Amino acid sequence: MTDAERWMVIGARRWRRTDPSLPTELVDALKSHLGRGRSGVRSAKLRDDEGGVVMARRRVDLAKHGLGERGPAWWDDDGAARLRRAHEALTKPADLDGER
Repeated sequence: MTDAERWMVIGARRWRRTDPSLPTELVDALKSHLGRGRSGVRSAKLRDDEGGVVMARRRVDLAKHGLGERGPAWWDDDGAARLRRAHEALTKPADLDGER
């Protein structure tokens, strides 16, 4: 695997790519959580709700971990561990909804 398959460069920053081995349906679900988290950050900031910002950022972080864009490098783990991490990231956002 080449660096171009692991990383993308936007501006002068290098960003980890989404794990290409994840099934499309799983990636779509994680990106949905990512979008809801980002939207939640914006909304909470507008309401000046620091607790809401923290919770929404946790949702973003979980989604990014599930996609392989944060946390352990996906190319260092076997497929089963990568798939398990993605599925776990999908179950935790539901837990976050009840924390507020």
